[in-house]
Amino acid sequence: MDRQHSTHHEKQQDDLELAKTKSIAETMSPMREFLFVGLLCSAQMVTQIGLCSVLTILHIIGSDLGITDPGVLAWLIAGYSLTVGGAIIGGAFAGLWSLLWWPWSFWAFGVALFAIAILSMFILPSVPLDPEIRSLSYKERIRELDLLGATVGITAMILFNFAWNQAPGFGWEQPYIYAMLIVGILLFPVFFWIEIKVSEKPLIPLDALSTDVSFVLTCIMCGWAAFGIWVYYYFQFLQRLRGESPLLTIAHTCPVAISGFIAAITTGHVISRIGPGWVMLISMLAFLTGNILVATMPIQQIYWAQAFVTTLVIPWGMDMSFPAATLIMSNAVAKRHQGMAASLVNTVVNYSISIGVGIAGTVEAHVNNGGTRVEDELAGYRGALYVSVGLSGIGVVTSLVFLLKMWMRQRRT
Repeated sequence: MDRQHSTHHEKQQDDLELAKTKSIAETMSPMREFLFVGLLCSAQMVTQIGLCSVLTILHIIGSDLGITDPGVLAWLIAGYSLTVGGAIIGGAFAGLWSLLWWPWSFWAFGVALFAIAILSMFILPSVPLDPEIRSLSYKERIRELDLLGATVGITAMILFNFAWNQAPGFGWEQPYIYAMLIVGILLFPVFFWIEIKVSEKPLIPLDALSTDVSFVLTCIMCGWAAFGIWVYYYFQFLQRLRGESPLLTIAHTCPVAISGFIAAITTGHVISRIGPGWVMLISMLAFLTGNILVATMPIQQIYWAQAFVTTLVIPWGMDMSFPAATLIMSNAVAKRHQGMAASLVNTVVNYSISIGVGIAGTVEAHVNNGGTRVEDELAGYRGALYVSVGLSGIGVVTSLVFLLKMWMRQRRT
């Protein structure tokens, strides 16, 4: 009883503090607020232009640089995730610039980023620094940021990622590849040991994690890894096997923008009515359906049969899974950890996309017999896409188990 009363009192205190917090937006004039929101939207869009500006003209770049190995080409996009609007715009402009010379795609992108950086200097409001933070010494700031844990964790992720994405192009028999994989794997338990035993302010407070959090992160990991495979091999299929130009490929991908917009609006309306658990299940089913459509797509087929349909389905996985995961994570942890929960979801999304492409590339390299014939190349693509089908299937099963767990919990109460 005392513990329940204490928890209730802490929640009331958190709500009181939240009510006293004054939004920065309330201090702005309407015009300044409009510019502020517009700048944030522009920044979010252009940060993801890089994916399709590379992916759309991937084989043009590879041809000029003398790179034909798909495992090496995949490295050019392995570090990016996707925001629908920015990717479509980036892909369209990349296709246009490639008609002149493909480096112009990156120069124009740099100019756009520079312009937004200059605008941010005048539009973004200054946020006052907490006096307690300002008074911290250099060593105290290092402890506050948990730089030791961050360094070990980031190093582990980089080495693990590098090994998986390098192996398809150069082979697992290369000593440096499996050495990096082993070191990366060994660093993960070191990271958790630092977070539990050493860090005073850990990046991931493990006491805030629960089975609900584990279920959500598993769904996000599987769904977005499958999506990373989908977006890479969808473009490869259209350009390499169907012979489409970069501009035609991005035109055939445009429906994701419209479908994604509808999915985002729909998610906002239904998530409070059916609950985030059901929304997560729907998103995993969308990932599964979209990947099945591409994995079974024949070369000689009209665009509207499967390629068009998959661009309508896959955005529902993207735009429903992320808000559902963020909401479930926020409900599963204390208020002081909600920012960490949202950041953790975003990290898992981006990292899963990259790792998914690496795993699929390994499978492709082992089943395509060198990829010298169209039939072999198709077999490699199908093998990679079957990996995405399996991953999204795991996401569906995990979300079903999570829903069953929630239903049993509600029955007990």
